[in-house]
Formats: sequence, C-alpha cells, structure tokens
Amino acid sequence: MRAIVIEQFGVLPTIQDVPTPEPAAGGVVLRVEATGLCRSDWHGWQGHDSDIVLPHVPGHELAGTITAVGEGVNGWQVGDRVTTPFICACGQCEQCKEGNHQVCPNQLQPGFNYWGSFAEYVALPFAEVNLVRMPESLDFDTAAGLGCRFATSFRAVHQVGRVEAGENVVIFGCGGVGLSAVMIAAALGARVIAVDTNPAALELARSYGATDTVQAAPETVQAIRDLTGGGAHVTMDALGSNEIVQQALLALRPRGRHLQVGLLPSGVRLDVSRLIGQELEWLGSHGMAAHTYPEMLDLVASGNLRPADLITRTIGLDEVPEALDALTAGTPAGVTVIRP
Repeated sequence: MRAIVIEQFGVLPTIQDVPTPEPAAGGVVLRVEATGLCRSDWHGWQGHDSDIVLPHVPGHELAGTITAVGEGVNGWQVGDRVTTPFICACGQCEQCKEGNHQVCPNQLQPGFNYWGSFAEYVALPFAEVNLVRMPESLDFDTAAGLGCRFATSFRAVHQVGRVEAGENVVIFGCGGVGLSAVMIAAALGARVIAVDTNPAALELARSYGATDTVQAAPETVQAIRDLTGGGAHVTMDALGSNEIVQQALLALRPRGRHLQVGLLPSGVRLDVSRLIGQELEWLGSHGMAAHTYPEMLDLVASGNLRPADLITRTIGLDEVPEALDALTAGTPAGVTVIRP
C-alpha cells in the first residue's frame, strides 16, 4: 500500500510502498476512505511525542471500510462503514469499566503508538470497544473529522466544560478544534467570542456561530473583558500556547472555567495564586470515548451540528508532505481532509 512515511523528525516525509497491515486478534483493518490533517500530526512529525518510533506513518483522524476482521471480534464484518476515536481504549481496565475510555492507561493511538491512517489501509486494535458504526447519512470526509477535533471539542465544551445557554465562551485559536468548539458552544446557546491572528479564520468563526471575533493582540484580554462585562464564564485554548493560557486565565471572571485542549510540549507557567484567589477551574480534556458518540451523532443528524461545514480543503497523499510542512507557519482556517 502507499503511505506517508516519516524517517527523520522535522524532515519532510515521503510517499512509499509499505506492507499492508494484517488484523491482530481483537482488531480490524480498514481501507482508509478519509483521514484528517491535524496539528497533533505536526507535533508528532516534529518529535514532540515520545511514543513515536521511526520510521513512522502518522494519521489518527479517520473513517473507512472494514476489509479484514481479526480473531475474536464479534459484531463487525467486512464492508462495515466505521469511524473511531483517536484513542483506542482497551475496554478492560478500571477506567474503561467506569466509562472513561479517553484516559485508558492501556490506550493505543494510531499515528502515535503505531502506524496510522496517512495510508491506504490502517489496523485498529480493540475493535469491539472503539469502532463507531457510521449512519448512512454520514459521509466519510465528515466522519474522519469527528475522531479527534470535533469529538474532542464536543466533549470539552459540553461534557467537561459544562457550557450552558447564555454563558460567555471565548475560544482561542480557530483551527479545526477551535472552529468545532465555536460551532458546538453556539449550538448550546452560549455567546461565543473567537480569537485568532488570522482574519480568514475569524470570518469562518462568525459563519459557525461566533457572536464576536477578536484579532489576537496585546489588548486581547481587555477587549474580551469589555465584550463580556467583566470576563468570560469559560475560556478554551484550542491551539496550545503559554501566551494563550495567560490571556485565557486573565480573561475569566471569578469562578470561571478554563478548558485546556491544545498540547503544550514546552510547558506552561501558571499563576496559581490567581487560580486560588478567583476560584478558577483548570480543566483538561482529552478525546472522547466511542460509547458516547450517539449524542453527538444525533445532533449531527438533526442538523444542529454541521461538522461538514468545517471542511475547507480536500487533498490526496501526494500533497500531504507540503500540507504538513505548512503547519509550521500556523494552523490554516478550517479542516483539511486527505483521501488516500
């Protein structure tokens, strides 16, 4: 099969012919119909993830068709249209038994722990726990974007952040995660303020439900406090930046909630005294379990959520190295989907 292969961190990957994977016991192999290009893939390419062993095939947001089923897999067969969270949980540990698959200590992530979906085929472990059957009305491009960015934002905003109608919610960073969060928070009835350096991204944020937009600048915090009458109820760092974290915490009103979704490979500085004195909440959110997808899929089917609108570009494998390299300069507006 053809696949994008990283041989050195930070050096452009190449397209190579590599062996097609075989299904492990309990797992399946999919023909990749669509896969998303995510900033997490860029972090992996740069060497920010210690789980990656070279040579490596990235890619963790995916949808496809089952082509092979491993021993011991029940309920799934060749030809099924499926997607999956980027966190493949074991289903057997204490956290999994409590329903917290997204923090499973035995989790395996395609594109990080093993070869991923920037290829014509990909293997998935623990199939019975992690596969999500796609409704007939859901296309592969849209489904691919659900597994990381959209599902991550849905759980962060709705389940972890507890966003309610009428609250002021500020989303910092309008890439795929941030724009998903804008759409979801707006659908929940929140007043959404989007912050980014890119005017095109802010324009998209308005079309997805942002009431106000702020172009990132030294005056960002004051602009937010003015718009919200004293500070936001919820802020979210959808990009991953120490500078954003500082602005997000300063933009909160007392007893506000901060959602950290963007990765922070270089660490972060926290004013713990402010967290204590203002009774602020710092909330980490990491993915979403497969068994919690039905609520999100129902909202997509009803038209209340429109993840297909977030897709702004579709490319083939040949264009992936250049697209991955472009992330070095910043996150483009919208979601890029790869069709291998």
